[in-house]
Amino acid sequence: MINKKYARIVFAFFMALIMSFIMSFVITFINLDLVEGFVSKWMEAFVKAFICAFPIVFVVAPLVHKITNKLIKIEGY
Repeated sequence: MINKKYARIVFAFFMALIMSFIMSFVITFINLDLVEGFVSKWMEAFVKAFICAFPIVFVVAPLVHKITNKLIKIEGY
């Protein structure tokens, strides 16, 4: 198992991986439809998206957690 001190990095990695995988598919499909070589074009877009997404998620996630915590009503208050 991975040490708890790496939780933020692991979270950012998997969030970026899953989001960039799905979003690159959707955008590639919207732009190209199911053309010949679709999968290779999708994988190229996915790699580029992941390279951008990982540092963005790593930096932005703590801010999103803070905003969410301010907006969510805590039970008992």
